Amino acid sequence: MLINANNRRPSTATENPPLVTEVERDGVRVYALSGSWITRTVAQVDAEIRRLETQRSGEVLTLDLSGIDKIDTAGAWLIDRLRTVNEGHGSQVTLLAQSREASILLDAVREASRRGADTERARGPGLLIVALEAIGRTVYTIRDDFLASMNILGSTIRGAQLKLGRGHAINLAAIFNQIDRMGVGAVPVVVLMSTIVGAIVAQQGAYQLRYFGADIFVVDLVGILILRELGVLMTAIMVAGRSGSAITAEIGSMKMREEVDALKVIGLNPVGVLVFPRLVALVIALPCLTVAANFAALGGAIVISYYYSNISPTAFVDRLRVGIDLSTIFSGLIKAPFMAMIIGILASVEGLKVGGSAESLGRHVTASVVKSIFVVIILDGAFAIFFASIGF
Repeated sequence: MLINANNRRPSTATENPPLVTEVERDGVRVYALSGSWITRTVAQVDAEIRRLETQRSGEVLTLDLSGIDKIDTAGAWLIDRLRTVNEGHGSQVTLLAQSREASILLDAVREASRRGADTERARGPGLLIVALEAIGRTVYTIRDDFLASMNILGSTIRGAQLKLGRGHAINLAAIFNQIDRMGVGAVPVVVLMSTIVGAIVAQQGAYQLRYFGADIFVVDLVGILILRELGVLMTAIMVAGRSGSAITAEIGSMKMREEVDALKVIGLNPVGVLVFPRLVALVIALPCLTVAANFAALGGAIVISYYYSNISPTAFVDRLRVGIDLSTIFSGLIKAPFMAMIIGILASVEGLKVGGSAESLGRHVTASVVKSIFVVIILDGAFAIFFASIGF
């Protein structure tokens, strides 16, 4: 018997206290629930319900509800909690002789409890777990992108070797077409951007150096900053946004239309057909664009220096010859091919990831531009540290 009737009395004269009675029926242990299971009285039986919740897993729990006089949401919730906990332990719970009203109420409470549990699960884990999960996913994404990039780079180099070794001509028409699109087509915007950047650097440098009477040193500032860092970096960022996104969109749209699979069916390597010409074109075009950007930035600086600091173009060029040397020029140009390869490879990787929806295409185009710019800036910093360490 699970009845503990000591000092138990109903809260009102018309309400029977809730009871849980253990009985044997045809060799089966049954727990008979009786009395008023309402808000004012269910606290009296809570301890007994909790003892039933702790029984061993795998047992059969049979509840007879025929003796319940009254039941409200509180009583139904207590019964549902007993049922849910035991089912969670692997026990089988059976409800017997429940009235129609009690059945409706129990079903409603059970549905509300499940909905609350689903809502709690939908809230997800805490902020720390979310942050750690994001870091883990980022690490795996970086690893996958690195492996895919190395695969594309290796396939491109190996494909070129096979073509040259077998005497098959590389498709020069495709390469020159891509140079025209990525290089020649980008000249106006790169020149305009570099001119403005050079003019801004010259103006801000002259404004600060004027306080020390050292206006002429703005030439050294502009020459070193543009030729070593800003010229190639701004050009690479512009190419990543202009040409990198175009590569991802082109390859991604072909992936959506299953044209990449069609190339495989007819025996062609998609990397050799789609990636190789674009990668070679970028490696050729980006250094050329960097040279144009350097000249444009210096031209803008000459104009601003003349009108803002009264430095004539002749004096500017003479001071520039003193302030820079070949290492300054080549330290910027050396970075260009590496940045071009990064832009082309990452754009191709993201293009080959595109699924069958327009949303996937837009997402990977955005990822291509963001990743390319990020890695280009990291590479520029790494080159700057390397050149400083070797005194170049």
